[in-house]
Amino acid sequence: MPDASPRPTEPASATFTAAPSGVAGDVTGEALSMVEVQRRVATELTRIGAVVDELGERFVAAGHSLHLVGGPVRDAMLGRLQNDLDFTTSARPEVVERLVKGWADAVWDIGRAFGTIGCRKDDWQIEITTFRTEVYTPDSRKPEVAYGDDLAGDLVRRDFTVNAMAVSVPDRVFEDPYGGITDLAHRVIRTPGTPEDSFSDDPLRMMRAARFAAQLGFEVAPDVVAAMTAMAERIDVISAERVRDELVKLVCSPYPRRGLALLVETGLAARVLPELPALQLERDEHHRHKDVYEHSLTVLEQAIELEHRLTPEGEPVRPDFVVRFAALIHDIGKPRTRRFLDDGTVTFHHHDVVGAKMTRKRMKALRFSSEQIEDVSKLVELHLRFHGYGDGDWTDSAVRRYVRDAGDQITRLHILTRADCTTRNKRKADRLRRTYDELERRIERLGEEEELAAIRPDLDGNQIMEILSVGPGREVGEAYKFLLDLRLDEGPASYDVARAALLAWWEQRRA
Repeated sequence: MPDASPRPTEPASATFTAAPSGVAGDVTGEALSMVEVQRRVATELTRIGAVVDELGERFVAAGHSLHLVGGPVRDAMLGRLQNDLDFTTSARPEVVERLVKGWADAVWDIGRAFGTIGCRKDDWQIEITTFRTEVYTPDSRKPEVAYGDDLAGDLVRRDFTVNAMAVSVPDRVFEDPYGGITDLAHRVIRTPGTPEDSFSDDPLRMMRAARFAAQLGFEVAPDVVAAMTAMAERIDVISAERVRDELVKLVCSPYPRRGLALLVETGLAARVLPELPALQLERDEHHRHKDVYEHSLTVLEQAIELEHRLTPEGEPVRPDFVVRFAALIHDIGKPRTRRFLDDGTVTFHHHDVVGAKMTRKRMKALRFSSEQIEDVSKLVELHLRFHGYGDGDWTDSAVRRYVRDAGDQITRLHILTRADCTTRNKRKADRLRRTYDELERRIERLGEEEELAAIRPDLDGNQIMEILSVGPGREVGEAYKFLLDLRLDEGPASYDVARAALLAWWEQRRA
């Protein structure tokens, strides 16, 4: 175990009424005085006091200690309120369960194997975990969990110092044996012990370092980056599901570019999302960016700026993983489709189709849901479709097909297509924006006239079988497709017109 002694510049514990010197940073990058940090923590403890103090008294009365720990303490210092409370305790799970029963509104033990008992009290979601240590053996995908003996030993196993602070309850004594406040002040991600020991205990922490950089806007300490680089292959022992969940959190963070760049820099991306660093080898055909990798990160950031289009008016804008991930990987088909022409230009023909296939394969490997795989792949496959619009000379039929193919992803496709314009040529950018504005107006107009989102043939399957005097089978499916194409090409038709067209097609097919 790494040295668990406090850093010389930091007291091992201090009550919140004390006023140690120093500053702490918030997520905006502004420096905060320690007095302001203490004020924020005191405010948060007042807000949650009715729950934490009462719970703490129950544990102390039973001869055990209880400590608010990790994210809730960090977020209190950053002024970020939440209703999820994490505690660590000297009590074993069976004791914890006994102490919260009758007090909590609901209790669950699905984390018992890891020493965790969960419960709900009013609006508070609570997890209480016994002091513990956990280690991944070299060939294991699951940690070996053992109970610890004290708070310091529990805190040193935490991923980062900013998450290794605690508040004892109900006496509200602050515990910071590894200098979390100092690192919070300097906006740095650092491990309590050596990063090599931390990442050996749980290799997923390497990805978590990138995620916290993306969430908080913090820098990752050089020794942590060096360990991530040297130990990148250890991420292979982590299950695809855990890697996926960490990747989703990173992509949905306020500053995903920061975290993604760190994954690429350290070689972690080459193991969990190799299609991303592969883009560094490609220059886009218009030389608008250093490489397609930089272009893709810019498209991601521009898509984030347009996420409000997915949010109903009056509601807070929330991160949308599907549109963000599609923006990030929309060009992953370029490396496989790059061709050099005799005049020195580079082409990437059909990289949209190839990229969609690659997207499906990667997302399946990461155990994404079928719905997410289909949604992201569809956006990747359609992201170039708009560029055939030219100067707005699409027929109504082409507009209908654009909407039909996008389906329920049409708003996300609007966002991705607009975000994909990263040219620095203002005149060209303005022209592309005006052209897409016009396309959206046409979609809206046709949608009002024809209910584009729900386009169906003018005759249903039962009508087709009745008119053609056939039963269910392949012929009905072919007839349905013919009528759908007719509907897309020519718009709505009356029953008589559709019936006549169907019969003409049937006669021609039989002939």
